[in-house]
Amino acid sequence: MRIALCQMTSSTDTKENLAAVQDHVRRAAEAGARLAVLPEAAMSRFGVPLGPVAEPLDGPWADGVRTVADETGVTVIAGMFTPAADGRVANTLLATGPGVEESYDKIHLYDAFGFRESDTVAAGDRVVTIDVDGVRVGLATCYDLRFPELFRAHADAGAVLSVLPASWGAGPGKREQWELLVRARALDATSWVAAVGQSAPDPDADPEQPTKAPTGIGHSALIGPDGTVRARLGAAPELLTADVDPAEADRVRRAVAVLDNRRLS
Repeated sequence: MRIALCQMTSSTDTKENLAAVQDHVRRAAEAGARLAVLPEAAMSRFGVPLGPVAEPLDGPWADGVRTVADETGVTVIAGMFTPAADGRVANTLLATGPGVEESYDKIHLYDAFGFRESDTVAAGDRVVTIDVDGVRVGLATCYDLRFPELFRAHADAGAVLSVLPASWGAGPGKREQWELLVRARALDATSWVAAVGQSAPDPDADPEQPTKAPTGIGHSALIGPDGTVRARLGAAPELLTADVDPAEADRVRRAVAVLDNRRLS
């Protein structure tokens, strides 16, 4: 299955961001992709009040994503914000395309490195997988990357690919942590991992310097189920297509049966 890693820099203009998402999906379709993955917060960047930005899953922003998915026949996964029951918002992944209509609310909130995502965002509580052309795909978001049990839950549900839209914060050692963790999660679950981050607002900026909000550092990557990097991007906006072989996950799982050999759950 060919997938597209669509690395973009969101602004605070939701209409502008929707147009960018649609452009990425059309380009992904032209390249033969069946799945297009956009970053966390594709709807609007972090660093602004999220309540006024949030829309329901049947609102105009999500409908705009559905429109391009219908037009191209590509399944699209994109980060947005939806209203939560307690006045906060949910950090939501919309997954939509042929035979697919699902959403995932980020389970692990970014209460780390001086940020408190939970002040304004309500946590999800549901592990979500989808099927794209017969390939089961697990959904995760950004800070979820630090929790291997979620990726193993994807594998237990039959997924051979986990996708991770992100808006990874800059700061000392953060790029190295990103690159280490995406490979580690592939090894934990013996799954493909497609990690798609917000590109850096200034690709020439020093990623070691923290920003006021986690607006992204780029370096999206596709990792094989053996933990090797199969493709990767730099800091700037870009689209990358690559092929995922579900049978390779099966072969790696037979060779390194970490899922079967677990003794603690």
